[in-house]
Amino acid sequence: MKTIGFVGLGTIGGVIARNIQKAGHPMVLHDIRSEACESLVAAGAQRAGSPAEVATRCEVVFTSLPGPVEVEAVALGAGGLLHGVRTGSIYVDLSSSSVDLLKRIAKELQLRGARVMDAPLIVGKNGIASKSVQVLASGAAEVYAEVKPLLDTIGDTVVYTGELGTGTVIKLAHNLVRRGIGLAIGEGLVLGAKAGVDPEMLWQCMHWGLDVQLQQLLKTFSETAFKGNHEARASFGIGLARKDVGLATELGRQHDVPMPIAALVEQTMVHAISRGWSEQSTASLFRLQEEAAAIEVRKRGE
Repeated sequence: MKTIGFVGLGTIGGVIARNIQKAGHPMVLHDIRSEACESLVAAGAQRAGSPAEVATRCEVVFTSLPGPVEVEAVALGAGGLLHGVRTGSIYVDLSSSSVDLLKRIAKELQLRGARVMDAPLIVGKNGIASKSVQVLASGAAEVYAEVKPLLDTIGDTVVYTGELGTGTVIKLAHNLVRRGIGLAIGEGLVLGAKAGVDPEMLWQCMHWGLDVQLQQLLKTFSETAFKGNHEARASFGIGLARKDVGLATELGRQHDVPMPIAALVEQTMVHAISRGWSEQSTASLFRLQEEAAAIEVRKRGE
C-alpha cells in the first residue's frame, strides 16, 4: 500500500486519519501540536517535522485544517508542501477553504509536477468515526480515480463534483443554509420563551412540525427550483404565509425580541405580494433570489 501523508490532526482530522490507518495504510503525520500525533504513532504511523517532509515521504497527502489561512501556510509557506512535493504526487485538501486559494495552490504545485484536489466533508448523523460522511471530491477526473479508494476509507458516500473547487462551493452553500436554519430556529425559540411559553413544550411542538415540514420543503425545492415551476397556486400561499410571519414579528416587537431573519422573510414576502404572487406557493420566493443574482437555477441540460 502507498504511504499516506496527513497534516492537521484536530477534532476532525485526527478521526479521519485514524480511519485511513485502520484501512491498513502506512502513514506519515504532522501537526503543530506534537501530542495530536501520539495515538496514531503508537498504532504504527511515523511523525514528520514539517509538511514539506510529509510531502517528500508520501505520494498522497491529505490536510484537514481550520481555514484558508492555515491551508495557505501548510501548502505554500515556509516548510510547506510546495517544498516537498514531486512529479506525480497528489495533494487533497479536506478543509473548508477558499476556491481562489485552492486554484492558486494547484497552479503552484503543478509547477513541481504535483496534482491537487479538494474534498470537503459533510458529516452525517452517525458521525465521522462511523464514516457517516459525504465526501465532495473535485479536481481532474483521472486524479479522482486514483484517490477514490482512499476517499472510501473516509466516508460512506463519495461524490465527484467536477472541476477543482466545486466541492468547496457545495460545502460552503450547504453550511450557509445549515447555519441560517439554526438561527431561524433560535429566533422562534427565544420569541416563544419570552412570550411566556414553557421552552420544553415549545420545542416539542416545534420539533414535531419541523420534522414534517422540512421534508416537505426539500421535496418542494426538488420539484420546483430546478424546473422554473414557481407559479403554481397553493392552498396556503404567500399572502397567508406573510400574515403568519407578520403576526410573529409583531409579537417580537411586543416583547422586545430582535428578529432580523424573520424581518427579512416578511419583507421578501411583501415584495412577492407586490408582484401579484399572493396566491402562489412560497416556492415562488425563490424567483426573487434568482432575479437578484441574474441567474436561473436549472439542472444541466434543461
